[in-house]
Amino acid sequence: MGKPTGFMEQGREYLHKRPVEERVKDWKEYVLPFESSHLKDQAARCMDCGIPFCHQGCPLGNIIPDWNDLVYRDRWREAIERLHATNNFPEFTGRLCPAPCENSCTLGMDVYKQAVNIKAIEVSIIDHAFKEGWVTPMPPAKLTGKKVAVVGSGPAGLACAQQLARVGHKVTVFERADRIGGLLRYGIPEFKMEKRHIDRRMKQMEAEGVEFKVNSNIGHNVPIEDLKKNYDAIVLCGGATQARNLPVTGRELKGVHYAMEYLPQSNKVQEGDKVENQITAKDKHVIVIGGGDTGADCIGTAHRQGAKSVTSLEVLPKPPAERAANNPWPEWARILRVAGAHEEGGEILYSVSTKEFTGENGTVKKLKGVKIEWVPQPAGPPKMQEIAGSEFELPADLVLLAMGFLGPEKNPLFEKLGIELDQRSNVKGDPNKMTNVPGVFTAGDMTRGQSLIVWAIAEGRAAARGVDLWLMGETTLPSPL
Repeated sequence: MGKPTGFMEQGREYLHKRPVEERVKDWKEYVLPFESSHLKDQAARCMDCGIPFCHQGCPLGNIIPDWNDLVYRDRWREAIERLHATNNFPEFTGRLCPAPCENSCTLGMDVYKQAVNIKAIEVSIIDHAFKEGWVTPMPPAKLTGKKVAVVGSGPAGLACAQQLARVGHKVTVFERADRIGGLLRYGIPEFKMEKRHIDRRMKQMEAEGVEFKVNSNIGHNVPIEDLKKNYDAIVLCGGATQARNLPVTGRELKGVHYAMEYLPQSNKVQEGDKVENQITAKDKHVIVIGGGDTGADCIGTAHRQGAKSVTSLEVLPKPPAERAANNPWPEWARILRVAGAHEEGGEILYSVSTKEFTGENGTVKKLKGVKIEWVPQPAGPPKMQEIAGSEFELPADLVLLAMGFLGPEKNPLFEKLGIELDQRSNVKGDPNKMTNVPGVFTAGDMTRGQSLIVWAIAEGRAAARGVDLWLMGETTLPSPL
């Protein structure tokens, strides 16, 4: 694939970013596109390794060596066709996916340590395709007469809906928020992915026959009975939005919020909405508890809102710079990753635990914490242990809890439909993504638990195949799962 000697002649090049002092003053995407000549060199590094382990790393099964080769040969039209064959929304994954494929790239082995920049090539292909007008609606040749309700408009719901519409089913997507997109719309900040990318796909899907209904909360203002009566199949794609709480003294103080109370408000403002009593970081000492992607999104948002200081707390130890001996290629590399938001300032404290919030007049003012160590156990995982005398205090005018999600929110939909949940409170589904209730399917984080956008799209595509097979007795839709 590409140029046989490309990986020996050309090192890995990273996408450039706008300067920190410039980008924190606006909400535009800060990652800059590759120049076409550089992109061709990067695609040429795909080394014809014989067994492409990048396939193993990608939940969608993207045919990565093929489109690397096509980009190297300037065959862009074929490249987007190959990319779209497995991924409905590469402009989403190319911006937001942490690229497990790169962790499995043969050039990422210890002997090379320079994986192909797959993610940058992917987003460059789709952006080029949109620029050239190659991404057009693909309406079905004929309709099946079957109607499907998709509940939830995140990446799983959108992928499922598009796949089903393209084989001729009449699909309606129900979203409880006032705009389509789920966490893509109201969880991901504008500086990581501008929402024009969602709007552009919505127009394509509407032209393919998909109907979108917002402000539609099933089991609340939309009766469940209406779905059962009016649709031949239902797909539950509501996500895993039950946030993990931090039940310590002072949690009830004003100024202590879940990340998903904070981020959607900021995104609404960027959409042009007026938000009453908006939670803002302006002129405040901000503490973000949780070191994952959501925490980084809070950090970047706080910088742009004009925070006085931003400190991130992580209960786990600081990851190593390179793979440990017990974390070999092609596994996901458990190494230190620096998000764009971390480059913009602030401090990260590792191996710390929050003990208490204190405040004045009902409003948070300080966080009390302690340093910890992880003590190995004869059997089982390491045990967290506080370090005596390591207590500390931090000024805290705004505390954001970004410690992950525990599964789907409790919903009357589950009980009224008779849906079975697993031990983690996720919706149970069989290999075809059908629940225990015939005709009711599930996909995405609602069944998988908190995961990656690439897994959500894969789940949605798998559910679409299961639905089509159940409705028609046969299907031509592929499934990556």
